[in-house]
Amino acid sequence: MKNIIKSILLTGTVCLVQACTGDFEKINTPPTSVTTIDPGLILSKVQKDAAFSEGYEYPNNQYGSWIQHWAGGVLISSSRYIEQSDNGAWESHYTLLRNISQIRSSILKGKENDPTGRTKLAIAKIVEISVWQRLTDLFGDVPYSQTALGSDDVNTKPVFDSQESIYKSLITELDAAMSQLTAGDVSYGNADFYYKGDITKWKKYANSLKLRLGMRIRYANPSLAQKTVTEAMGQPLLASNSDDAAIPTYNNATNANVHPVLNHFLAGSPDLKYLADAFVTKLVTTGDPRLPRIAQPSVNSVKAGSPAYKGIGVALTDAILKTIIKDDYSTASTATFFNRDYSPAIPCIAMSYADISFYKAEAALEGWGATEADAEGFYQAGVKAALAQAPYNITTVPAAFEKELSFTGLTKEQKLEKIGTQKWIQLFGRSYEAFIEWRRMGYPTLKAGPFAGSTNGTIPRRTIYSSREALLNKDNYQQAVARLSNGDSYVSKIWWDKK
Repeated sequence: MKNIIKSILLTGTVCLVQACTGDFEKINTPPTSVTTIDPGLILSKVQKDAAFSEGYEYPNNQYGSWIQHWAGGVLISSSRYIEQSDNGAWESHYTLLRNISQIRSSILKGKENDPTGRTKLAIAKIVEISVWQRLTDLFGDVPYSQTALGSDDVNTKPVFDSQESIYKSLITELDAAMSQLTAGDVSYGNADFYYKGDITKWKKYANSLKLRLGMRIRYANPSLAQKTVTEAMGQPLLASNSDDAAIPTYNNATNANVHPVLNHFLAGSPDLKYLADAFVTKLVTTGDPRLPRIAQPSVNSVKAGSPAYKGIGVALTDAILKTIIKDDYSTASTATFFNRDYSPAIPCIAMSYADISFYKAEAALEGWGATEADAEGFYQAGVKAALAQAPYNITTVPAAFEKELSFTGLTKEQKLEKIGTQKWIQLFGRSYEAFIEWRRMGYPTLKAGPFAGSTNGTIPRRTIYSSREALLNKDNYQQAVARLSNGDSYVSKIWWDKK
């Protein structure tokens, strides 16, 4: 009898254990746990953070002041050319890349040919390529092929790939991603800040990105540039301001999602953010209708009854700074950029129709995908699109400004100068892109400020590598530095910077 009871108890125990084991995962999983990540959330965050970082100036307004949009204010001379590692730009870009790469390396892995994942993966890859391009354009050679491979393949000491090889890879990867964009596939919908999942617009954006990749290398690898540009020019590109890739912003209640230029002021007084002399002078002398929406008349000129705009010099010496009367100079327009009630809120642009129109004008001058006769029309479309962008909203070109739209009587180089100068103005507030394109084109001609800094009075040509990367990935870092003409400095030129 005892043996029978023991057997029954043992059987019950085994059954109980089996039952508990079978439900173990269910029982021990909190009902509110996140077990899967929505790729749309990652896409949204990367799109927003990548676009917003262009307007933030760290450390201390350097990119915007290097290309002389901002001057850094009269209380601090942050526009001086004093070399320092930009750990912020380095780490923020790699954070973006690690985040967006999760979509292909983990979340949607294996769905490359599945309608539920194919187009989502393609869009994520296109965004990833845009981030890679900006990273290498700022620094030059960077860790590329051995990074952003997923949590199962982490490499803490990746090699620095040459910029030339990175560009060739990005063009190839972009072509592959574009071929996967498929109408009718599941897309991101409202999680996609740019286009709400509109595949037609994503194809335009991808081709436009290809155009930018090709134009960026035109002086370093003309044959590849021509091939890339010509292919892109033969496909649909951004065709109006409604095609702009942009992030909405909000000026009400919180500063969490205001336009980055506005964020210049939220940390302090707007009179710490003066505009540079080269920028203001160009707007004044050309009768640019954007002037009053960009700049504030100087305080003293208003008091004198003759409102006037005057920019301040960059990289000023201490002796000059001591003589400056700050109320003689213009800050950015408080009515436009320091107004929480500005409506509608200014969107943050990642790529615009104006950008692409200027690239098309430049390509046409070379006969790449268009004729030289087409260049003026593309250029005019770019200027008009730039004027119509928020917060300017200028849809009629004033008579006094019409001369800026003409190529009549100009040499090819003078036409390039006009394109570069108008692009420089249009990119106000997008400091990374402005710095990159100014280096590539060489226009407008800018004169360094009087403070020699670390560059002997030369405007920087690149960003210095992260100091943490130099410490933790020393051997690969040193190999990359050895390939630079002047070491890891502001004055070394990256591969495509030939002009």
